[in-house]
Amino acid sequence: MQSKVEWFTKGLRRRYLQGRNNRNLTRLASQVAQHSSPDEDIAPVVFFNASTRLVGMSLNAAFSLISAWSLRLQGVPIINFICKSGMSHCMLGSTLGDPLAAPPCKGCIHQSQVLFHKANNEWFDYQPNPDLSAQLQQLSLTQLVDFQWDAMPLGALILPGIRWVLRCHHLKDDSATRQLYAQYILSAENIARQFKYVIENYKPQKIIVFNGISYPEATVRWVALQHGIPVVTHEVGLMPYSAFFSEGQATEYPINIPETFVLTPQQNQKLDNYLQNRFQGNFEMAGIRFWPSIRSLSSEFLQFANQFEQIVPVFTNVIFDTSQSQANIIFSNMFDWLDSLIPIIRQTPNTLFVIRAHPDESRPGKASRESVADWVKEKKLQDLPNVKFVESNEFINSYELIQRSKFVLIYNSTVGMEAVLLGTNVIAAGQSRFTSLPTVYFPKSAPEYLEMVQSFLANGTSGVPEIFVQNVRRFLYTQLYRVSLPFDKFIEEDQVWNGYVHLRDINWSDLLPENSATLKTISEGILFRKPFELDR
Repeated sequence: MQSKVEWFTKGLRRRYLQGRNNRNLTRLASQVAQHSSPDEDIAPVVFFNASTRLVGMSLNAAFSLISAWSLRLQGVPIINFICKSGMSHCMLGSTLGDPLAAPPCKGCIHQSQVLFHKANNEWFDYQPNPDLSAQLQQLSLTQLVDFQWDAMPLGALILPGIRWVLRCHHLKDDSATRQLYAQYILSAENIARQFKYVIENYKPQKIIVFNGISYPEATVRWVALQHGIPVVTHEVGLMPYSAFFSEGQATEYPINIPETFVLTPQQNQKLDNYLQNRFQGNFEMAGIRFWPSIRSLSSEFLQFANQFEQIVPVFTNVIFDTSQSQANIIFSNMFDWLDSLIPIIRQTPNTLFVIRAHPDESRPGKASRESVADWVKEKKLQDLPNVKFVESNEFINSYELIQRSKFVLIYNSTVGMEAVLLGTNVIAAGQSRFTSLPTVYFPKSAPEYLEMVQSFLANGTSGVPEIFVQNVRRFLYTQLYRVSLPFDKFIEEDQVWNGYVHLRDINWSDLLPENSATLKTISEGILFRKPFELDR
């Protein structure tokens, strides 16, 4: 436990660092304002992200802010659509222990004033619709999920955010969940109503939002598309301090890879160097290092595994993650898929099934309330002699496990690509960013999926098709080095919160497209619809 002195000292250091970071933000914002002159002949671009941070500056908040600054310096009018207590409950303000607690608006608004200093800002407050509020009072959870208002599918737009906040896929139809759902719907309708004013008043050429899945951004995206305005979404890229921008939904990672694209020897070597580190656990995602260490398979595990004819790992995902909303094509959700495997596990005693929980499942502050660990206990799978469950905080070497396996089962985990490169066949049960290409076996229906799993178990598999290997390498290289746009010239870790950043010692001229290939790419993508691609 921390002593009071340690707690106080850490708090002082955090306030000092945050104050220093904010002074630097204000300095650069003033420089941008001084050197910007909006061209009245250019239609404005609207930026909006209300789900990336409360205080401080997250990676996605930085991507948005720096991109907007760069466009302003090129004469493009920028409108920042900003929350000023504009939601009764927001996703980041809904804590897991008390999701109905009032959001911490004061600190968030203050940070927005820092980030959007000397800019053209449209703030929105909370003006709930009394007619809508009355209609939501007596609805069941199912009715809330299906709810529409003026043809706007508010219930569907809210659903991924509710799942993310409550850290589960299957929602309880209780008063607390219904109340939170209703408050999110009221807040989304309020956002939509006030954003329509922005569209009518400014007639923007394009809207830039964070991911397009979190409910405030999903709402703005829906309204913009209804008005025929293109929307660009952004997410964290695969490389450190990198961003992914797309006119599709960024969480889907829609990547265009020409059929003619073949890696050069230099590109292959670059990818091999990355994979060598990856297979040792030396990588981060969104500022988070999932593997503080990786252990080799223990002698006890190997001795246990030797009792079986073959090993099949089952790699799971975090059920509430926003990427899951696009995954559910064959099965209704990940647990539906896992349930379908139980009869096969029971009927194949000669096979050791190693069920691996995702390392993010128990991350502090983001722990799943509907976890694979709980599912294993509920189904009593640990009582089966041919099942080994690996907890999310057990850092065993998954890559060593893959190399010892007959084949691998995934939902939509990226470990599927790595397994292919390690020479092991993969059957996917969920749609993923890489299943758009022939990279793994991806059946078209649940019966076809189960039949394929049983066939692989009974008859074995041939080697991994060469087309899978080549496509994985093409996809990975593109994702790593062409569409992960580097921002490390502008930002670095802020030393306050994991995944948060502060500005490096840069000046306004560093934000000009002629001085940054990244910002040139983003500017041309937003203004001229060129691909958001840059060969690193």
